[in-house]
Amino acid sequence: MKPINEQLDIIKRGSVELINEEELLNKLKQDRPLVIKAGFDPTAPDLHLGHTVLMNKLRQFQELGHEVCFLIGDFTTKIGDPTGRIATRPPLTDAQIRENVTTYTDQVFKILDREKTRVAYNSQWLAALGAEGMIRLASKLTVARMLERDDFSKRYAENQPISIHEFLYPLLQGYDSVALKADVELGGSDQKFNLLMGRQLQKDEGQAPQVILMMPLLEGTDGVQKMSKSYDNYIAIKDAPLDMFGKILSIDDNLMWRYFELLSFRPMPEVKNMQTAVQTGDLHPKQAKVMLATEIVARFHGDAEAVKAEQGFEQIFAKKELPADIEEYSVPAGLGLLDIMTRSGLTQSNGEARRLVVQGGVKLNQQKVSDPKMVLGEAGVFVIQAGKRRFKKVVVG
Repeated sequence: MKPINEQLDIIKRGSVELINEEELLNKLKQDRPLVIKAGFDPTAPDLHLGHTVLMNKLRQFQELGHEVCFLIGDFTTKIGDPTGRIATRPPLTDAQIRENVTTYTDQVFKILDREKTRVAYNSQWLAALGAEGMIRLASKLTVARMLERDDFSKRYAENQPISIHEFLYPLLQGYDSVALKADVELGGSDQKFNLLMGRQLQKDEGQAPQVILMMPLLEGTDGVQKMSKSYDNYIAIKDAPLDMFGKILSIDDNLMWRYFELLSFRPMPEVKNMQTAVQTGDLHPKQAKVMLATEIVARFHGDAEAVKAEQGFEQIFAKKELPADIEEYSVPAGLGLLDIMTRSGLTQSNGEARRLVVQGGVKLNQQKVSDPKMVLGEAGVFVIQAGKRRFKKVVVG
């Protein structure tokens, strides 16, 4: 293992709070692999780069020689994490949870080393608690303490409903730490209450309390709101290489350094040197951003696709040319443009396609389309562009 001071620098990279550093140092001095826990509730099938901030930190712990536990909250998903919510989450079915778990693991192992990762499901111990165990666990905390949570207190003050089962969520997350005997738990900066619960329950069970490492919420491409599908400012892990590359190139120059710190695996001294070079004019910001985009696209799509994405981006934006390898899609004659865009995967719905047309974001053979009712009634080959980076070569007839 690396010397403790080097480990500490890597562990603290990008973090917003560590509770507490002295305890972490004592654990590191034991000269054994620490048990590192991070829990993820499979509430949706797709992940974005904001979700990967914690996964990147897990990867760093793996490279330091520690035991990483990727905890899937298949039991707690049925309750729904109330963090940041102004209303109770709708419940998911077992089938939805299983489907989401499958897509989660497929995406996660593009970052984590599969051979060095322990995947655990909290249903393994939470389902076994039973009614008596749940009641005993609920006795660990008072309602007054629970209402100290910011989101609960706001909902209570605004007369918004809080379901009793939501009070169980922090307790169950904390019990996960007991079951795993976690040395360190990672979480977002909005998870502090839940993370502290793990420390309290471990103390109650006679275990050494876990260290808490909190990571920031990553801003989306707008540079203002946290990355979220709700704000349409996200970069999905499943985004096509060219789309992912272009979205990263679109972020603000200042935000780029935050992405480097939280998403890149380049050593921080190297990142600092790049930042200095940009400030002195020795390195253009776009060149630095291209390096960032290439690294991230390669992580999720491979080196060859990253090279093609960079070349495609240059063709579209620098040389004003069409990409060389546009995917083809065949349709019968007589379909409306909106239907074709949705069927071909350019958009997720006809509503999205209509909005793009109305906003002037759709081109047909490099000519802007203004009529959402357009029908491609004649046989031929048409290149449809949706937004800045999505293209399809449509063969009609």
